[in-house]
Amino acid sequence: MEPDDQRDDQLDEYRSSIDNIDAALVYLLAERFKVTRRVGEHKAAVGMPPADLEREALQVQRLRDLAENAGLDPLFSEKFLRFVIDEVIRHHETAGS
Repeated sequence: MEPDDQRDDQLDEYRSSIDNIDAALVYLLAERFKVTRRVGEHKAAVGMPPADLEREALQVQRLRDLAENAGLDPLFSEKFLRFVIDEVIRHHETAGS
């Protein structure tokens, strides 16, 4: 933390915005995982496999397009989505066993 006499109000404002965005991301991810948990439970109940490669491919392309339109690196968005998908599948596999 900076000493009070070197406090930078603009930097504090930026950091506060980052903190708020990070909190929103965490809550959004939590909501997403609540829904995907229900998907996993449903798939397990009806005997469907945990992974849906066709949907995953569509979602990857969709997120890449969204990222590009938002000025974000599409490769980053794909890596992020792959990470999330892997975690969702892991949860689905756990629910099915």
